Amino acid sequence: MSQFWPSCTQSLTKWHCSNYTSAEFAAVLDGLGIRQSAGRTGICYDNALAESFNGVLKVERVYRTVYPTREMARKDIARYIEIRYNRKRLHSALGYRTPQEAHDEYLNRQLAA
Repeated sequence: MSQFWPSCTQSLTKWHCSNYTSAEFAAVLDGLGIRQSAGRTGICYDNALAESFNGVLKVERVYRTVYPTREMARKDIARYIEIRYNRKRLHSALGYRTPQEAHDEYLNRQLAA
């Protein structure tokens, strides 16, 4: 995979270079069992929401915790997402509501329709 790194940023989630949208790169990722997260070819803004979430997750949880095992990290991160991020953390993009509140409102509108 090193053939993709020389001229590009070293992050699979930053789409600053056309190398990341090539069929060859997609095949390498597929061979490694990695799913590409970009939407339309070459449109880096498709990934902005995921980038924001990953940044918040790292700053608020991952960088503050030492995980003795990968399994403990997986469980702790899942717990953080389910309890803190989805149920307690207010999001400006959701009108300063939690994702759970926005989801509940959506479901209530669907039932009322």
